[in-house]
Amino acid sequence: MKKIFLILAVAGFISACDDDFDINRDPSFLTAGDVTLNIELPAGIAGVVGSQGSYYALIGGFWSQYWTQSNLANQYNTIDGYIIGTNDYNGGWTSMYDALGDIRNVKALATEQENWNYYLAATVLEVHASQIIADFYDELPYTQANDPNVLQPLFDKGPDAYAAMIADLQEALALDLSTSQGNAPGNDDFIFGGDMSNWTAFGNSLLLKLYMRQTEVNPTAAQAGITALIDSGADFLDTDAAMTQFTDAPNRSNPLYETDRRQLNVGTNLRASTTMLSYLEASSDPRRDAFYGEGISLSQGDYTNTSISGSSVAIVTLSPTDAVYLMSREESLFLQAEAAERYYGGAGAKALYDAAVTENFNKWGADASTFIAAGGAYEYPSAGTFDEKLEAIITQKWISGFPGKGFESFFEQNRTGYPVISDVPATDDAYIPGQFTYSVNGATGGEFPRRIVYPSDVRSSNQNAPDLVPITTPVWWDVN
Repeated sequence: MKKIFLILAVAGFISACDDDFDINRDPSFLTAGDVTLNIELPAGIAGVVGSQGSYYALIGGFWSQYWTQSNLANQYNTIDGYIIGTNDYNGGWTSMYDALGDIRNVKALATEQENWNYYLAATVLEVHASQIIADFYDELPYTQANDPNVLQPLFDKGPDAYAAMIADLQEALALDLSTSQGNAPGNDDFIFGGDMSNWTAFGNSLLLKLYMRQTEVNPTAAQAGITALIDSGADFLDTDAAMTQFTDAPNRSNPLYETDRRQLNVGTNLRASTTMLSYLEASSDPRRDAFYGEGISLSQGDYTNTSISGSSVAIVTLSPTDAVYLMSREESLFLQAEAAERYYGGAGAKALYDAAVTENFNKWGADASTFIAAGGAYEYPSAGTFDEKLEAIITQKWISGFPGKGFESFFEQNRTGYPVISDVPATDDAYIPGQFTYSVNGATGGEFPRRIVYPSDVRSSNQNAPDLVPITTPVWWDVN
């Protein structure tokens, strides 16, 4: 894949940054004393957003079957055909860890200054970025990654990394922000503009996600963590945790748009997958026309199909000014709805689900009222089984991740099994719209990918890197 340059001109987003602000320097060569908080925080945010919003959004969109490779080109065949190897996605790992270096510098400097506002924001960002890496790769450097004296940090096992992330969030959330020294974040905070109540709510919502990810592998711990969090009266995210400061200009646009449209100088690689398009069309969902242009769909991974005119397959719609969501309001609401169903007898679950669906419809300029009303296509199955309710929640969560949070939908499908996997190809008359299908050109013998393998850069630079396993090997919490 072509080298992706991550938001090189981020200085233009805020006046507080110096003219020579550069997020592409190697933070491993910096110490906390070499930087200031209001320079390093936006560097870390922009780095996480750039990595998440380009590399991982791209693969997430394929593996959650939002889109498939055009049958007129071959730019992303290795992703769509499950052929990713050690020479792929070096940039994703490297850029995310560069961003984590900036974030950890913020934590170190904030600790020295007892600036708990910056410390909380940095901890939430660190856990958010690390969760993505953990869920894609299973093991990752986490506990020793905070020590600048350790050049080859040990890789924490998945359960240990999760435990450390939870402990770090709990410690940061317990701080008394009223005692914070120095300035609070302001314009340098691309996510919330310095609103610390939102950082607290985001931290609580991340805790909820980390516990929820363990429902199948460790249900007792998941329930204990979630109920303790909710019963404590914790506030959850009721707004978007998003970076929105993008413009239609080179190196200043949405990272996925910048990568797929501007740098490749072609806007036709990503085409509608039958999986998503068929579901939206079967439901007469108005989001269909917001997600895709005119045309038909292509079965997932059917990029060698010459019997279908490539120009007839709908192109995925991307905008240079699309926001990048660390966590959307609807993702938070869906998490809460699932928690209500699992542990509180369903109390409030329908209202949370309805609010989440409505929020995503609103983002696309559509009205959800008839869809969630009695008899509507997305009516919450209040009288149904738990599995029917979970399927409704996760299916709508899957749709709401389009276009940039497909990796979360991929993780959730691995955790819950929803959307379900079809027994027949998408071209079969018995195919049920919205069910996942194995890539027509899949190279893994019918098994879906469950992870990304470690890139060669990691294995060559750190002797502690784990042994390679196939991309079909589940990560630790994936026992579905």
